[in-house]
Amino acid sequence: MATITAQASPKAAPPGILTHRAVRKLLILALAAAILTPIAATQWPGATWPTALTVDVSEPLGKASDWIIDNRDSHPLFLYFFGHVSNIVVIAVRAVYLALLAVGWAGVTAIGALVAWRVAGVKLAAGTAAAFLACGLLGMWVPTMQTLALMVVAVLASVAVGALLGLAAGLSDRMDRVLRPVLDTMQVLPAFAYLLPVVLVFGIGVPAAVLATVVYAAPPMARLTSLGLRGADPEVLEAVESLGTTARQRLLTARIPLARKELLLGVNQTIMMALSMAVIASVIGAGGLGDRVYQALASVDVGAALAAGIPIVLLAVVLDRVTGAAGERLGESGKSPVTWLYALVVAAAVALAGRLAGFLDWPDGWELNIAEPVNRAVDWMTAHLYSGVPVVGGTADWAAHFTSWVLNPLRDGLQWLPWWSVLLIVAALAWLIGTWRTALSAVLAMAAIGVLGVWNPSLDTLSQVLAAVAVTLVVGFATGIAAARSDRFERLLRPVLDVFQTMPQFVYLIPVVALFGVGRAPAVAAAVVYALPAVVRITAQGLRQVDPAALESARSLGATSGQQLRQVQLPLARPALLLAVNQGVVLVLAVVIIGGLVGGGALGYQVVFGLAQGDLATGLVAGAAIVCLGLMLDRVTQPTERRTTKKGA
Repeated sequence: MATITAQASPKAAPPGILTHRAVRKLLILALAAAILTPIAATQWPGATWPTALTVDVSEPLGKASDWIIDNRDSHPLFLYFFGHVSNIVVIAVRAVYLALLAVGWAGVTAIGALVAWRVAGVKLAAGTAAAFLACGLLGMWVPTMQTLALMVVAVLASVAVGALLGLAAGLSDRMDRVLRPVLDTMQVLPAFAYLLPVVLVFGIGVPAAVLATVVYAAPPMARLTSLGLRGADPEVLEAVESLGTTARQRLLTARIPLARKELLLGVNQTIMMALSMAVIASVIGAGGLGDRVYQALASVDVGAALAAGIPIVLLAVVLDRVTGAAGERLGESGKSPVTWLYALVVAAAVALAGRLAGFLDWPDGWELNIAEPVNRAVDWMTAHLYSGVPVVGGTADWAAHFTSWVLNPLRDGLQWLPWWSVLLIVAALAWLIGTWRTALSAVLAMAAIGVLGVWNPSLDTLSQVLAAVAVTLVVGFATGIAAARSDRFERLLRPVLDVFQTMPQFVYLIPVVALFGVGRAPAVAAAVVYALPAVVRITAQGLRQVDPAALESARSLGATSGQQLRQVQLPLARPALLLAVNQGVVLVLAVVIIGGLVGGGALGYQVVFGLAQGDLATGLVAGAAIVCLGLMLDRVTQPTERRTTKKGA
């Protein structure tokens, strides 16, 4: 079968060259380690990061925080810039919120359903109407409108900022080179890291929540706008240029129309990320559905958390389906503009009729209380499934065993390793799959964690990430392989993955708290469930895109199904598998940090503590460590081939 593999991948470099290159890198690294390690071990003995190499930033950060708080109401920077920005955000969110309340539940439901019908058809219109009605039935109509108002303002601002940045990057190579590392960094940062700087400037409240959401949600719009503009058909552009058009005319008449699909995909991704962040921003006073979930989780009220979590999921699914359908139908001959007028007239008529009939607020008698039965079910699970189940044990037993058998040894092992050996391992991993620049940036990011004085909490977080990634990759690769080899299984799996991928990160904490209680194991479980859909999708897609000629060649030589998978499909799908690993790591880190809300501890707890207690020094240091950890993990799992492909895009 070695012959089959060689024939199936004629473009692959000979194994000898790859091995020689890897060995050469390791020899150079070993030589540098042989020189520097004795010096480091002698000068700074001990396993943990030496105190002499740390920098105490708590005092200057505390002074900066105090200065900002003392000068918020008097300094010109706050009075004439940040103050105006804050006021504009508050006015915009309040105006949208009051408009939604003025339209009433009947009008909002009708408008949502008619927009979905115009964009995607009757089925999605019925689903949209059902989703809005379900929000009311669960007693969450007002919080849903609060979240929707925040979303509308944040998405409009994110799309505007992202489109402008993408326009600059798409038309200027210099701006593209400047923005690329910034967008790379922003995309690997967990959502929690965005909360701290805006809280420092704007304080707790809606302005900080909206601006954190804009910073988090704008990068995908910028990336896809730039990609669409740069990917425009050169022949079309050349034909337009030959007609004597100006650069502005070429942009408006050719580049932007040709990039419509990418632009709409950017809007879709921005909406999903904005919803996720708007929910997480409840920690800093955003209100709405996220605040209900946060308060319920704080009191371990799973029923109340689920009642607020279901509308979040429904809202996410509806927004994803509507914007996704709009992208798929772009360019098709659809309904005429007159149908939009009819739709608006019908929506206005329904809203007016609801207002005249007094159907503005959702009737209290129409609400269903699911919190009590859910909490009774949780109590039953606590009594019967948490522990003492014959043979298999209970969910609490599983969490305890996973903590004691996996998480604790992994954390203790990482903290037992000498600090310089951790840097050496990071350098080796990053250099083997990348360049010396990749290795240097990864080592500097890891060293910055030690300099900030949060070495042990960061290794605790890293242990949770590694454990969650291992489980995610085992389950994700197995499921992705099964989906790639069975069309029926892939069809059954698709709606499940669709729902999982549209759910905001916060929502994943609800079922794991119900099943496992609080602690590090539930945080890991939530991270696994959140990252699994991306790993499964990328794995299945990579295997399905393997050259059919290679598989046919293997079959003609008598290869079994297992041999085809091991020696043809998996080697040829290596770039997709490495991408799945990278995405799995980044997504796992995002939820492990949020797991600080349910007992995950480490850096996530320090961020939550800093936000809750107003101790911005603690929170900012932990946030900076999260940034460095995310950059390091991205570098050691992102192969050079994919980075080169990005540059050529």
